[in-house]
Formats: sequence, C-alpha cells, structure tokens
Amino acid sequence: MVTTSEARVEAQFEELTDKKPIGAEVREFMRKQPLGTFGAAIVFVMVFAAIFADIIAPHDPVNNSYEHILQPYSAEYLLGTDQFGRDILSRIIYGARTALFVGFTAATIGAITGLVLGVASAYFGGRFDLIFQRIMDIFMAFPLIIMALAVVAIFGTGIQNVIIAITIPFIPRCARVVRSSALAIREIPYIDAARANGFSNSRIILRHMVPNVMAPFLIMITAFVGQAILLEASLSYLGLGVQEPTPAWGLMLQGGAEEYAESAPWVAIWPGVAVSLAVFGFNLFGDAVRDTLDPKLRSQ
Repeated sequence: MVTTSEARVEAQFEELTDKKPIGAEVREFMRKQPLGTFGAAIVFVMVFAAIFADIIAPHDPVNNSYEHILQPYSAEYLLGTDQFGRDILSRIIYGARTALFVGFTAATIGAITGLVLGVASAYFGGRFDLIFQRIMDIFMAFPLIIMALAVVAIFGTGIQNVIIAITIPFIPRCARVVRSSALAIREIPYIDAARANGFSNSRIILRHMVPNVMAPFLIMITAFVGQAILLEASLSYLGLGVQEPTPAWGLMLQGGAEEYAESAPWVAIWPGVAVSLAVFGFNLFGDAVRDTLDPKLRSQ
C-alpha cells in the first residue's frame, strides 16, 4: 500500500522528469544553441567514423607499405602517408574509434562513481562527509595529467590501464560538483518525508536524490569526454598510452611531430587537427548542454 507521503514524493519526481517530445527538444536546442549544434555535428561525425571505420577507411590502418613512405597528398592517399607508409586518413578514422572508446568509457565510469560518492557524501554528512571531502582534496591537488601519469606508472601502458589512469582523476571532480547540488536537495521536504516513511538510505539516494542531480552529472560527462580524449592523446604522445600498431591520434603525433615537421608536416598536422576538433566539438556541445539544463541560464 502506497502512503500519502510516498505518493507525493513520486508525483513530484514525475513532475521533475516530465519532458517535451524528443523532436521538439532537438529543434529547440538547434535554434537556441547554434554553436552547440555545431559541436554536436562534430561529435556525430566522430561517432559515425568510429562505427563505420571498416567501411569508410580507404586502406588498412596498420598495413605497412614501404614503397609509399612519407608520400604527400595524392588520389590514393588523400592525407599522405607516414614514416611506415601507412595511410594517415585511415589511421585518423580508426583513431576516432580509439579516442571515443577511451573517452566515453573513462568519462562514464568516472562520472558515475563520482555521482554516487558525491550524493552519498552530501546525504550522510557529518564525519563521513568531512573525511571523504579531505580525501577528494588530496586527489584534486594533483593536475589531471600528473595524476594520470602516476597511475600509468603504477599499472603500465595499454588501453585498459589508460582508461583507469584517466578515470581516477575524474572521480573527485565529479563528486565535488554533484555534492554541492545534493546538499541543497537533501534539505527539500520530500527527502524528510521519505525518511519519515522508513525508506532505506540506498533507496533515498538512488531513487530520490540521484535523479535530481542529473543535470550537473550530464554536463560533467560531456566535459569529461573531451578532457579524456586530450589526456589519452597526451599519454600516447609520451609513449605511456596506447601502443603500436593501434591507430591513435597521440601515437601518430609521437611518430611525426618533431622528426618530420619540415620534411613531411602532414604526418603531424592531421592528427593534431583531429585532436583539436574532437576536444573543440565536445567543449561546444558540453557548454550548450549546460546552458540548456541549467534553469538559471534557461530562463534568460
């Protein structure tokens, strides 16, 4: 039997989650956020290239062709070849798959973990919150790249370890942002009503608090993906990330950024453009998502 207080909690939750049709939401987003739409288009092109890389890539990205080493732009190799005769365009297309896999996985795991920990810290408060926040302060004292380098030094290289290295620094940053929103939600009367009805702490956190901090959570994910792509490229450039022959933009920069800067600049230019566009697209899209979901900015 559903009590009056529980029914009120459920009704308020349904009111908060009531949405317009998806098509109307998309049209309104495109009209109000042209830069965000441009960023979303870049993200869509990346996702499309990653999914259909086997179809749209003109060459095998790991096939060495020593007859075509450092070949400039041509009809066969639109963006030229690298120092091993591999097609740069094909490696960039397949590199989108590596970048998005690492970016989305690290950002999602880090944000979800930070979401749960941040809400739990705000909900329980007291000594638990104090100790937890001091631990988060220790992690946040290190810049993202320094923390990632430290984790890679411990666990080693490879895609899985790179994901771990990028995920760990994201957790305290998401937890801190989510906690600030959850602190205000904890004081709303329907949380007190849920406690009075004997709901368990896990039910209150997961069913009544987490859904109401989804706006900052989604904003953090979009921001984290761009940062994760940049971190993965940085680690690969330093030789601590993805290893050969896996196509990765940072790895392509490592092989051609310095040695061939004058004789074959295309080896470094196009991977750099790919990284810049990816981060730029996710940043634009993330800013637009923030403006859309933030009620203060939405009302302007």
